Amino acid sequence: MATTNHLTAEDHAEVTAAVAQAEKLTDGEIVTIVTGQSDSYHDAGLHWAIAASFICLSLVAMFPAWFMGRLHFVLGGGWEQDLPAGLTLTVLLGLMIAVFLAVRYLLAITPLRMVVTPKRTMARRVRRRAIAYFKVGAERRTMGRTGILIYVSLKEHRAEIVADEAIASKVGGEVWGNAMVALIDNVREGHAGTGMAEAVRQVGIVLAEHFPKTVDNPNELPDRLIEL
Repeated sequence: MATTNHLTAEDHAEVTAAVAQAEKLTDGEIVTIVTGQSDSYHDAGLHWAIAASFICLSLVAMFPAWFMGRLHFVLGGGWEQDLPAGLTLTVLLGLMIAVFLAVRYLLAITPLRMVVTPKRTMARRVRRRAIAYFKVGAERRTMGRTGILIYVSLKEHRAEIVADEAIASKVGGEVWGNAMVALIDNVREGHAGTGMAEAVRQVGIVLAEHFPKTVDNPNELPDRLIEL
């Protein structure tokens, strides 16, 4: 699967032109945002590290003889002996801490952390970030409440479409299916600019049907692609 972490000047020009063209036929205002990653997901790495330490404890509880055998080998040269409970517990605690730190620092590597982060978590974070940007940049910023955001998060290979109240009241979320398919398919192939431009065209078709262009409607939101 091809990936890209940035868009070229040609990508920006293609998307901007697509927005300008789509808005010639509608009062809708299309905002496009692309970001490399919507969240750091450091909490996911922390959760895996905690889970690993407790899995370590669980394995010791399930196989105490094996654990004690290894402990006698390390501390007593292989001779069985009565070890103080405090020493045994201290070694166990140290083992749990070592496992926790190993996993925690391993998952500080972003690609590994992204692999183990649940897809549902990514979907929620991308959606939350898209809504946050929409509220800042598009919500209720047009006369007819006809702003709409197309948002792409590249590393998660996810996209969101968030619409203002006038659009949402007339157009169900499922209507944007074709736009989302075109967008995600192109992002997966490493063509985020082309995917965004095609999504803009698909969204523009829907907006033109429900909110055709009127003479006195100004261009209220920027046409340019915003890359964060």
